[in-house]
Amino acid sequence: MPKILIVDDEADLLKLLTEYFEINGYTVMTAKNSREALRKVEQQPDLVLLDINMPEQNGLQLCEQIRDFVSCPIVFLTARIEDADKIAGFQAGGDDYILKPFSIHELGARVEAHLRRERRIQTKSSVRFNDDLVIDYTARELYYRDERIPLAKKEFAIIELLSMHPGMVFEKERIYEKIWGLDNEGDSSVMAEHIRRIRSKFKEFGCSNRIETVWGVGYKWPSL
Repeated sequence: MPKILIVDDEADLLKLLTEYFEINGYTVMTAKNSREALRKVEQQPDLVLLDINMPEQNGLQLCEQIRDFVSCPIVFLTARIEDADKIAGFQAGGDDYILKPFSIHELGARVEAHLRRERRIQTKSSVRFNDDLVIDYTARELYYRDERIPLAKKEFAIIELLSMHPGMVFEKERIYEKIWGLDNEGDSSVMAEHIRRIRSKFKEFGCSNRIETVWGVGYKWPSL
């Protein structure tokens, strides 16, 4: 049974969300401020719904504080959002935004989508492509025909991001955001050098190139 933590200072909204998620088979914990939230986070929820505009400590500050201790998705609830706010939220460690007022059924669908993705990541420790290339996400290692291809940390992170979303084109800026962090300015030459080194290692081990360039956009991993 998935366990979620809902942090919001609106009592009526907490009650509504608690009833909805409990009816749909969730174990629900609630907190109306950051102090309560910090105590509840110790119980390791599977997902956190976090209101941005709370008294005392806001949701962004709380997210930064708890992100080092929980790896679960953190979804912000907010009445309005500007691009600068989104950037601040992703920098703080958030995964998604839901705008108030929202459809409770849409919220439920978004929560379930995040939990499904987490389950796929946790239960699929390795993925085999074409019976010869194996990516072990748990050990963070890459094998071709049972021989390990040595990769630097950032190189594996790029492969991990692309291979977990086969067929999806990632803009270079999006890769920077995910791998280097939003507070780092994108440098196309740095990205190109990492991709070049990965491709060189594929070639060295006799493995065909798995990272495709989408000219003018970014990169993708071929569809299964």
